[in-house]
Amino acid sequence: MKIVIIGCTHAGIAAMKQILKYYPDTELTVYERGSDISYLSCGTYLHIGNTVKNLDDVHYADPEEFTKQGVKMLMQYEVIRIDADKHTIMAQNLRTKEMVNDTYDKLIMATGSITKIPAITGIENSKVMLCKTCDEAHELYAAAQTSHHVAIIGGGYAGVELAEGYLKSGHQVTLFQRNKQLLDEYVDPIIAQQVQDLLVKNGAEVLTGTEVTKFTDLQNEKVEITTDKGNYTVDMVAICPGVIPQTDLVKGQIRLAKNGAIITDPYMGTSDPDIFAAGDATEVHYNPTLSQIYMPLASHAVRQGTLAGINVLDKRLKSIGTQATTGMLLFGKTVACTGLTLANAKAAHFEAKSAVYHGNYRPDFMPTTAEITIELVYDKNSRKVLGAQLVSDHEVAQSANTLSVVIQNGNTIDELSFLDMLFSPNFDEPFNYLNLVAQKAVDQENGYWRTN
Repeated sequence: MKIVIIGCTHAGIAAMKQILKYYPDTELTVYERGSDISYLSCGTYLHIGNTVKNLDDVHYADPEEFTKQGVKMLMQYEVIRIDADKHTIMAQNLRTKEMVNDTYDKLIMATGSITKIPAITGIENSKVMLCKTCDEAHELYAAAQTSHHVAIIGGGYAGVELAEGYLKSGHQVTLFQRNKQLLDEYVDPIIAQQVQDLLVKNGAEVLTGTEVTKFTDLQNEKVEITTDKGNYTVDMVAICPGVIPQTDLVKGQIRLAKNGAIITDPYMGTSDPDIFAAGDATEVHYNPTLSQIYMPLASHAVRQGTLAGINVLDKRLKSIGTQATTGMLLFGKTVACTGLTLANAKAAHFEAKSAVYHGNYRPDFMPTTAEITIELVYDKNSRKVLGAQLVSDHEVAQSANTLSVVIQNGNTIDELSFLDMLFSPNFDEPFNYLNLVAQKAVDQENGYWRTN
């Protein structure tokens, strides 16, 4: 039995590990067009901000370790064509330009995503750089050594984190966000404003509701940015736009979503029984809306790749879906979220409402404490928790994970109000802050539902 994996970042590596564990007698071949594997894109801002000194340290796997286990690792090979009917592959060695033909019994598509290049005049300017791959991270870091004023286009996670990195390394930063708030896919305005205030406090200029329309080279080696709100002059530009699934190889051969993402079943199988898929090339099952969405995250890629590797020869384990739980550390504050924002919940036609809790995470008599802001989103009809966002100097990332489980299990605000949580003044109040925000939601709904 011959298994081929195309693409070897997070999903491909995860699939490979499971195949080696569960199906050690298979012939396993991996095609990867890059010269290395396993780059974590968060390394870009961590390296720029000097948290990570050596960018190579961000790679968590080496092709050689899999070669030693018998995997045929074809690095710097570009797959050009797949024939699903004939189970054949054509690829090119990018170093020698030699063409190779191959076959497979089972195929795992882990081709990931590519940057969605915005249609901005002058974007081909050499001082305008992208922010996704390891090579691009090296270019951003090198350019920053001779640039002082950096513009960042895009106020999602990547843009906000990159802004922090450049601010920490002493750069002047202007962040442009086309939409009305930062992190608009992940948080509501209350949390977004705290994030914006934190960036401004640390020296950033943040321009929301501002659309960039043109980049122009100036004679003094600077770049002029034209926007619908005015012109700005900077030394370099980093673009942090969204990504799109990279699935051209299987277009017309398996079922794809409207945006080109591969549609999979809960076992990561596709409409072709011999092709599986995982990672940024696929959709995910989003539990809060019981629907398929495109939400490219490294955490999704690892879980999906693991499932694809387990199920490729024996469908034994289903995906349980996702709440798209995310988080970041921004100038010492944890920002974390899970599930739906209030805006997205209303757009999904829930009778949605939110409760906001502000309070210290543990008693005031302790030597130190820190304020937490939590926004809890719930459905007024079913009273089920739909989403939550948290921000604090205290580490609240694991609280977002807890709320992810609450959403996964379909728990209500009434149940969350009394969810069993440990108490110690070292950690929290007798009622944990997650209980307390749920109790605020219950008060808004005029008390608890009867349970008899």
